[in-house]
Amino acid sequence: MTRKEIFEKLDEIFQDVFDDPNIHVTDDTTAEDIEDWDSLEHINLIVAVEKGFGVKFSMGEVTHMENVGEMADLIAKKQEQKR
Repeated sequence: MTRKEIFEKLDEIFQDVFDDPNIHVTDDTTAEDIEDWDSLEHINLIVAVEKGFGVKFSMGEVTHMENVGEMADLIAKKQEQKR
C-alpha cells in the first residue's frame, strides 16, 4: 500500500469516526486540528484505524504518535512487517 493510499484510507476512517465528510488529514494533522478529537474519540479512532488496516498498535506507539504522518509511517511499517 502506498503512502497516498494510506492517506486516502485514513481520510475515510477519520471522516467516519468524526462524522465529518470534509475532513482530509495530512502529515501534520493533530488532535488540535479536529474539533471533536478528544481522549474518548482518540480511542475510537485508534480502534478504527487498527481494524481498517489490519494492524495493532502498542500502548507505547499510540502515546508517542504526534501527528497523522507518524501514524501513516507506523501503518506502512507494520504492513511491511506482515509480508
